[in-house]
Amino acid sequence: MTIFTAPLFKKHFQKLPRDIQEKAKFKNEIFKQNPFHPSLETHKLHGKHGAEWAYSVNYKYRIIFSFLKNDIVLYTDIGTHDELY
Repeated sequence: MTIFTAPLFKKHFQKLPRDIQEKAKFKNEIFKQNPFHPSLETHKLHGKHGAEWAYSVNYKYRIIFSFLKNDIVLYTDIGTHDELY
């Protein structure tokens, strides 16, 4: 699987606490192996994000992404549930 990151994702990722960045990197490795691993709590979004999906970094933080064709994923944003939704 190939994962690309949008500029907004990169900007928000750099502002996260270091421990959340490390946890996100760990969850990214799980995601690459199985995007629907139970520990990720991957789910389809609704409303304005209806074309996107999200998975949990921890109880508070989420990564929003889109599945593109040919096993390509675009990470579009990362943040707390309140920041993203």
